[in-house]
Amino acid sequence: MGAERKPSATSEGFDECEADSHVSVNAEEVHDAVLHDYVPIVSSYNSRIRPLLDAVDRLRQLQVMKEGIQLPTIVVVGDQSSGKSSVLESLAGINLPRGVGICTRVPLIMRLKHHPSLVPEIFLQYNDKTVPTDEAHIADAINLATDEIAGDGKGISKAELTLVVKKNGVPDLTLVDLPGITRVPVYGQPANIYEQIADIIMKYITPDESVILNVLSATADFSTCESIMMSQKVDKNGERTLGVVTKVDKEPEGLLEKVTRNDVNIGLGYVCVRNRVGDGSFEDARKEEAALFATHPLLSRIDKSTVGIPVLAQKLVQIQANIIAKCLPDIIRKIHEKLKASAAELNRMPKRLSSVAEAMEAFMSIIGSSKESLRKILIRGEYDEYADDKNMHCTARLVEMLDQYSTELRDGSKSGCKKNFLMDEIEVLEDTKGIELPNFLAHTAFLAILQQKVEGISKVPSGFVEKVWTYIEGVVISVLNHHSESYLQLQLSTRRAGHKLMSKMKEQSIGWVREIVQMEKETDYTCNPEYTKQWNQLMAQQHTVIDNVSKYSTSEVVIDGSTEVLAEGLWNYKHVLPQAFDLKMRVLAYWKIVLMRLVDNMALHLQHSIRNLVNKEMDKVIVNELLGTGGGGAIEKMLEEPPSVANKREKLRTSIKLLKESKEVLANIMDEIATGGY
Repeated sequence: MGAERKPSATSEGFDECEADSHVSVNAEEVHDAVLHDYVPIVSSYNSRIRPLLDAVDRLRQLQVMKEGIQLPTIVVVGDQSSGKSSVLESLAGINLPRGVGICTRVPLIMRLKHHPSLVPEIFLQYNDKTVPTDEAHIADAINLATDEIAGDGKGISKAELTLVVKKNGVPDLTLVDLPGITRVPVYGQPANIYEQIADIIMKYITPDESVILNVLSATADFSTCESIMMSQKVDKNGERTLGVVTKVDKEPEGLLEKVTRNDVNIGLGYVCVRNRVGDGSFEDARKEEAALFATHPLLSRIDKSTVGIPVLAQKLVQIQANIIAKCLPDIIRKIHEKLKASAAELNRMPKRLSSVAEAMEAFMSIIGSSKESLRKILIRGEYDEYADDKNMHCTARLVEMLDQYSTELRDGSKSGCKKNFLMDEIEVLEDTKGIELPNFLAHTAFLAILQQKVEGISKVPSGFVEKVWTYIEGVVISVLNHHSESYLQLQLSTRRAGHKLMSKMKEQSIGWVREIVQMEKETDYTCNPEYTKQWNQLMAQQHTVIDNVSKYSTSEVVIDGSTEVLAEGLWNYKHVLPQAFDLKMRVLAYWKIVLMRLVDNMALHLQHSIRNLVNKEMDKVIVNELLGTGGGGAIEKMLEEPPSVANKREKLRTSIKLLKESKEVLANIMDEIATGGY
């Protein structure tokens, strides 16, 4: 580097600085270097990045991140005593709190802004208030604000504190300073202080929109630094991590190799700095820093484009500009989508009721919409409202239950039969015989066998009705809950009315079932020609069966597809065998009619009852429950919006207001970009 080539004071000059290959430099070079770093730390990017940065800062002030929208952020992390606060002091040109232990106890958002006036403007923002201060009292003001936020002990808090520094010569940057990482709690700190700090740090560095500024002491082994281990968890390849090496004068030996080798995978590279020592001025500190990197036998060998606070400022401004430009379209899209979703959700909420008339209208709407949903799923078999809930595909489920009921009836009628063919019929004929013509089949004998069979399956219809109405009750209550979910104060009464309605319908069906079972026991009749046809087909085997009885003591015979065992000694009852066979065949033919009737009538009864439930009974029972003498003023209660609904409504309104303001902020900046206004 020759004396005739003086580095430019612009930001481009920082990139053009070359590493000095000589161990010693002359006085002129030192003078040039000092002058180079004496100019204010103001990047040429400032005039272009400032509007974008102001827009992002405004979004941060609006707390758009509460809506799940991440903002591009430079997050400063470092182990305790790594020199993190000193780096921020050098960038901002102000004094931050110092002391033993954790100085930063809350996330500190530092908004630095180049100010044309020579009089700085500095203020704090926290707890919805703005507190002005000045350079002489900034550290005290931060301490007081921190105590107010996190308490006056040594604990930490997740609540943010914003420091705005408008000062001539500072770079346009927004940085988030986080508590330094410490493993061992000191007196007054909670035992889990490390876990608390780690949680805060991980919250800020995890989003892909965050750039991690990892402050490392030259005296430390980078690979063992907690801050490095944390950043590697969320940024394994180091693509969004920049390393800042402090205290370079205390451990200069091997530093060049350390940052060149990059064992810990810092993707955005390193910047080596020397912070201010003691209470000297920041101008003097920068002169001393420039001289150190220009004259030190080892440190002067480090590439000049990677040393000094001015270089760090420029890199951060450029990184910040890049990440904002990258993230801005996605932020705009997410705000638009979130605003649209919140507005739609608010529109779906029922309007707040202000009169009994409005409440009555809403109540009738609930009944009407519930009835329509029940018509669709219970009567018409339409299930588009519950496409993913198979249990609510009601007509299909009812058919399945009806098929199972039919199977249970058939199986139940078989389980009571004896294996010894015709013995039941013979016993009944013997018990019912009277003084009458021979070979005459008594009607009492037929009824006796029929009653036995009906009694054997009598519990199946009652059990089926219980099962069906329990299922329908679940469906009805689910539909009523769904349509009244916006009126929680009404939902309890609606649900109670629904249970009462179902109890009534179930009781009616059980009474009907008992009646038809009793009718099947007491009477026998059918006009179905299938009965006679079946009886004739079965009777065609009568002679064959009786011949088998005369030839064999025991045998088997197939009757209507079922194998029956002929009882030993049947020939002893040969005088009554024709009648017993006839009786059995009549019962078999008629029993098919009975089973069919029990299934068909049940299906018709269910369809009729369900239609009656939806079209008639629902209105009467629920309206009487809510508006009758026992309603307890349910309609008036609808005027009292529950806290949960009111809170949700207010939360949505607040969210929409925030998102609209955020959208307007971004619309303004996009207009400036489109018109080339900056």
